[in-house]
Amino acid sequence: MDLDMYAEELIYNYEHQKNKGAIQDATTDRHEENISCGDKITVYLKIEGGKVADVKYDGAGCVISMGTSSILTDFLKGKTLQEIESFGKKDLLELIAIDPGPVRMHCATLSLRAIKKAVYGYENKPIDAETKSL
Repeated sequence: MDLDMYAEELIYNYEHQKNKGAIQDATTDRHEENISCGDKITVYLKIEGGKVADVKYDGAGCVISMGTSSILTDFLKGKTLQEIESFGKKDLLELIAIDPGPVRMHCATLSLRAIKKAVYGYENKPIDAETKSL
């Protein structure tokens, strides 16, 4: 596939967002904003047995941030907390199959930053350096 086909997948996920909404009895949640462009997201995770039983997000933003949120939340269902902790920016860029460039990188990583901070908060662990830099 060429880059245009990957971009089409991101656009499709923006137009048909999966996992959009809230989980009323979420185990943990986290709100994050991208102050440079105004993207906002709140993620909700339902954790059972050390795994993500459900994940949803709510917010507003550009094609990159909301399309990535749709793809990422779908991918993370059933993953362990340890898998989420070790999932980094490089993994995310492989998952969404585009390089948004330095200006839009914060758009692409917004949902990952929120999800990882929610997991670290749930586990009462300090946020790692990579997550802080997202």
